Amino acid sequence: MYRLLVLYPAQDDPEHFRDYYANTHTKLAATMPGVKAMSWGFDVTALNGGGPWGCVFTCDFESAEAMGAAMASPEGQATAADVGNFASPPPMLFHFPITTA
Repeated sequence: MYRLLVLYPAQDDPEHFRDYYANTHTKLAATMPGVKAMSWGFDVTALNGGGPWGCVFTCDFESAEAMGAAMASPEGQATAADVGNFASPPPMLFHFPITTA
């Protein structure tokens, strides 16, 4: 399995962010081909308190190649282009193979 991890900093307009993210952006992300699982959460807090993140998103794919194809697809391009409609400042994206115990 392969994971896309997106970390959104605390947003300039958190109410708009939450509403748009939950009701529009995640629905776009779900249309990307090859998505195996998605999850997200708001109010991300470090164990020692605080932290700079307002939202974390994960999306799992079968492989790095499947993630790459999803991101390059029209649906992936539309999802990426949509970020500017709700996220200021923009997110950081990470990707990596995952191992489960």
